[in-house]
Amino acid sequence: MKLSHYRQAATRREFFTRAGSGLAGIALTQMLHEDGLLAASTSVDPLAPKKPHHPPAAKSVIWLFMEGGPSHVDLFDPKPKLAELAGQPIPESMRPKFTAMAGTAKNGLMPTKRTFKQYGQSGIWVSDWYPHIAEHVDDLAVIRSCWQDGINHLGGVTQMNTGSILSGRPSLGAWVNYGLGSGNRNLPSFVVLLDDRDPIGGAKQWTAGFLPATYQGTQFRQGDTPLLHLKPPAGTSEEQQIGRLGLLKRLNEMWSEDKPDDTELEARIRAYELAYQMQKTAPEAVDLGKESEETKKLYGMDDEKTAAFGTNCLLARRLVERGVRFVELYCGSGSGWDAHENVEQNHSKWCKVSDKPIAGLLTDLKARGMLKDTLVVWGGEFGRTPFNEKGLGRDHNPWGFTIWMAGGGVKGGQTIGSTDEIGMYAVEQRAHVHDIHATMIWALGLDHVKTTYLHNGRAERPTIVSGEVIKGVFG
Repeated sequence: MKLSHYRQAATRREFFTRAGSGLAGIALTQMLHEDGLLAASTSVDPLAPKKPHHPPAAKSVIWLFMEGGPSHVDLFDPKPKLAELAGQPIPESMRPKFTAMAGTAKNGLMPTKRTFKQYGQSGIWVSDWYPHIAEHVDDLAVIRSCWQDGINHLGGVTQMNTGSILSGRPSLGAWVNYGLGSGNRNLPSFVVLLDDRDPIGGAKQWTAGFLPATYQGTQFRQGDTPLLHLKPPAGTSEEQQIGRLGLLKRLNEMWSEDKPDDTELEARIRAYELAYQMQKTAPEAVDLGKESEETKKLYGMDDEKTAAFGTNCLLARRLVERGVRFVELYCGSGSGWDAHENVEQNHSKWCKVSDKPIAGLLTDLKARGMLKDTLVVWGGEFGRTPFNEKGLGRDHNPWGFTIWMAGGGVKGGQTIGSTDEIGMYAVEQRAHVHDIHATMIWALGLDHVKTTYLHNGRAERPTIVSGEVIKGVFG
């Protein structure tokens, strides 16, 4: 007898999909019995842990993204020549063919007003804008020769996140999710933290691009509710919620049987499952009330100017402590560091905002024995020009800028590469964004050339068609 309400499998693929659903039901019962968690989807879990290409030096990455473009010549790359040539136009042979703001290349060279000193046993130069971070220079590899292709913020931030100045490619955190899977069952593996507005480009900066949507980043928000809609409706029992989510899961799976390539639907199914799991684990993970007052002060949470970013830095430590692989923290999200009119005024604000919290993060990670397997990266989408804009500001400089890395196998106490004598162009051991990305994921055990995904008949990779691990970073 043929049942009218039962649709027979038309293909072997559909048969095994349904068979898998039955097995998933068994797994659901068992997992709920064990610890109250929903079972994985009917297909092979794309976030299951995967074997790295080589032994990793780091378990997690904390990426401190200073959005807007911090000035390398005022922070980590002192240029005495600028004082000697103050007010003179940049030599024509060094003048860029185009600038973000038209005509600025003919403006006069502007020396820094900051005082630089050497710190630590390594004697690395740092300006007085970053006195707390300066105390950690022996843990830092300061890379002074970075460059990229995006001259404006959208292209610059997009390339720093995805490898391309054009939107649409997967973000680096999504590639890490794809290459390694999740490091925990109860929290997202790729988390994004903002301190102000949305970054330029918005959620496209943590997109999965052409990778399955389940690999995209998850934004945690400021305030008492980092994740929206996480709490169940009032009056809903756990049994009711399990029943509703189970029904919704099955309906979604029935719909997806005819759409095996619809990764957004698959991601939504997994998002419901993860949301249920996080109801028990996420509140504890983001509960900073369990931290001591001494720890909160270490991150600057007792100061209104540093509290927001300090809170995110402490939250980042708690997340990687619980197995989150990739945490990206924006400081000045929404191009806060963009210093076109007055670099002194702008950077004084944002250096104050970020200095103590970042130093606190490094101190805390080291004290807990976590710095050795947590890669911390600092930088923005580009640097600033050595010539002035509007008298007191600096224009965008994608041709030469500084980032630094610490922990996660990094050999600290060194500077790598250099810009020219006025800080305009990277000249020695130049490090493109693709090189930066290759280096970051190498620390996690991923070879950027071997991390591939077939898209439109082409084996795509995080670094597109170039890039290599920056020599000397790992000793």
